[in-house]
Amino acid sequence: MKKRPLGLVAIVLYKSFAALLLMVTSIALLLTLKNYQALEVFSKNYVLEGKSIIIDWLLKKVINLNPQTLAFSGIGTGVYAIVTSIEAVGLWYEKRWAHVLVLGLVGISVPPEIYELIQGISLVKILIFVLNLVVFGYLFRNFPKHPN
Repeated sequence: MKKRPLGLVAIVLYKSFAALLLMVTSIALLLTLKNYQALEVFSKNYVLEGKSIIIDWLLKKVINLNPQTLAFSGIGTGVYAIVTSIEAVGLWYEKRWAHVLVLGLVGISVPPEIYELIQGISLVKILIFVLNLVVFGYLFRNFPKHPN
C-alpha cells in the first residue's frame, strides 16, 4: 500500500466527514419534505415542557420553510455531498484533477465565508474558515508536478 502524506490523509478524512454530514443533512431534508404535513401536525401537537429547546427551535425552522425550499436544499446538499465524496476519493488516489477541484471549490467558498464572519463571528464559522484556508494552502503548496 502506498504511503500518503499525513496532510493529505487529514484532508481526505475532513472531506469524507464533510461528505457524510452533507449526505445525512440531504436525507433529513428530503425526508422532511416527504413527511411535511405529518411534521406540521406533529409540531402543533408536540408539547416540549422545556425539555429540549433545540428540538423546538428546529421544528419551528423547518415548518416555516416552504416545500420548494426544502426540496431545493435537500437536492443541492445531496449534490454537494456527492462532489465532496468525489474530491475525497480523488485526493486519496492523488489525482491532479482532484487537487484542482478542491482548490477551485475551496477558493470560491472563501469570500462568502469572509462575508459570514463579517456578519457575525462564531466559533464554528472561524473553525471552518481556518480549516478551509489550511486545506487550500496545503494543496496549493503540494500541487502535483506531473499528471497521474
